[in-house]
Amino acid sequence: MNDLDYRRELRDYLIGFGLAFTLTVGPFAIVAWGGLDRPTLLIFLGACALVQITVHFRFFLHIDLSRQKREDLQLILFSVLLLIIMAIGTIWIMGNLAMRM
Repeated sequence: MNDLDYRRELRDYLIGFGLAFTLTVGPFAIVAWGGLDRPTLLIFLGACALVQITVHFRFFLHIDLSRQKREDLQLILFSVLLLIIMAIGTIWIMGNLAMRM
């Protein structure tokens, strides 16, 4: 790895860290100060979470939309889908059991 690649990678990590830090502290501060009503706050938190996921994919996992990296992205998204299905199914079953007791 030459000096230019090292600087580029360091720059990407620092940009990613700055964005991730901002996307964590900003919503936390808004929730702590209570500046928004509940529906707007939930939409804002969801949007910040989606942007932060994108930041982590791009700057830390080095996954972009190039042809080579698209397979890795598909694998990650499929794994997330399976985890969501398992979590929702577990909550559904536990809720059904609690209702029947």
